[in-house]
Amino acid sequence: MLKKNLFTTALLSVMILSVGALMAQKRQVVLDRVVAVVGGSSILYSEVVDQAKTLVADRRAQGYTSDRDPMNEGLEMLMRRKLLYNQALIDSLTPPSVDGYVEEQLQQMIAQAGSIAELEVKQHMPLYNFREILRQQITEQQYAQDMQAQITSEVKVTPGEVEQFFNSLKEEEKPLIPEQYVYAHIVRYPSSQEEAKLRAKERLLEMRERIISGKSTMAVLARTYSVDVGSAMQGGELPAGPLSGLTKPYADALAKLKPGQISEVVESEFGFHIIELIEEPKNGMYRSRHILLKPSYTIEEQIEPTEYLDSLVAYIKNDSITFEVAAKEHSQDDLSKMNGGLVSNHDLLMNNPAFANVQYTQTKFRHEDFGSGKNLNDYMALTKLKPGEVSSAFISEDVKGNPISKIVKLLEVIPTHAASLNEDYLTVEEMALEDKKFKHFEKWLRGKIDEIYVYVDPDFRDGEFMYKNWIK
Repeated sequence: MLKKNLFTTALLSVMILSVGALMAQKRQVVLDRVVAVVGGSSILYSEVVDQAKTLVADRRAQGYTSDRDPMNEGLEMLMRRKLLYNQALIDSLTPPSVDGYVEEQLQQMIAQAGSIAELEVKQHMPLYNFREILRQQITEQQYAQDMQAQITSEVKVTPGEVEQFFNSLKEEEKPLIPEQYVYAHIVRYPSSQEEAKLRAKERLLEMRERIISGKSTMAVLARTYSVDVGSAMQGGELPAGPLSGLTKPYADALAKLKPGQISEVVESEFGFHIIELIEEPKNGMYRSRHILLKPSYTIEEQIEPTEYLDSLVAYIKNDSITFEVAAKEHSQDDLSKMNGGLVSNHDLLMNNPAFANVQYTQTKFRHEDFGSGKNLNDYMALTKLKPGEVSSAFISEDVKGNPISKIVKLLEVIPTHAASLNEDYLTVEEMALEDKKFKHFEKWLRGKIDEIYVYVDPDFRDGEFMYKNWIK
């Protein structure tokens, strides 16, 4: 449920919390200095150095260079982040939940250093000091990203704007659309679904009893057993938010709880939960934690639908039944069975209300689409087929992560080609929307720079900045 992987370790370096404390510990560090102030936030020279190193490393990894001085470019990136961070505080954006990210990043850095002691030597400070610096930096970055997303959240594009944008592109600017697959599938779930659901409920009831009796806590059990990986790392806690941002069964159960109370087992489209309300809601924002379990199956239970489908494949290959009729009569995917099994992204769209519109329906899938939404097993099966061929049965997952078995039929392979407005409208629309968002944000940022207090050290004032009005 939570996003992750937003941060890079190269941004994290030596900052001075207390000169007196560091002297007392006989640390040998280079004296730092403030090189810029944006609103109420200062930027240290060491931060600019680290940001510049990150830029250079990223570009080297991506195989390109920039004419801009990385120190000036790094400083401008930090100033923009500070501005957005200050604006997020002014607008009272919901504080980001970063503890899980902090600990994950910290453990990676400890592993790279070799030990906690070696990391402390490298950073010239105790681990608890470095953890707080890391938490502040990650919090600022997440606040800045949330603020930018809010600034552009209302930006939309019309079909006319999409067409105008496409026509404005030079031929070399039109994106190449990589190879795409159009395919159909037949899906079967294990026949022991109800028994598996009952087992999941019983496990959660046992956990609930352990929590209520004081033998364990929700946080401990969530870290150990919850299959919601994002929240499990934080003891099952979800980011504070309104009930409208939660799936309805979860929200309905949460609304009835008192602080510290544990719900009965709640079934949602994601699986089964027990839920705890952490504290009284503030300004309609609910803090809760949960344990999520999904029905689990034995190997024999998972193999059963695979054997069923393999028998069906034999009938299809012997021309005893067509794939389309087999999908209608045997597939348990209600979204595709009446359409010959044709696979679309409709199930993904239905889980994202912002895109739950027929205009976003897509039946063409690129390699990366399988990794980001459709199960990668589909792609692996399709690459072994020629158009018109049907795969053997294989085990996969549905969009909710439930185990399924399926067979796929490759209908068409669309070669790599330059985007066209008619055939690749959604891709062009996405480009047009991002272009409009960028221009909208640029306009907002230029205006906000004029309104906010900004100081830049004289040593940096002659540098190249995208936004000249940083220098006042």
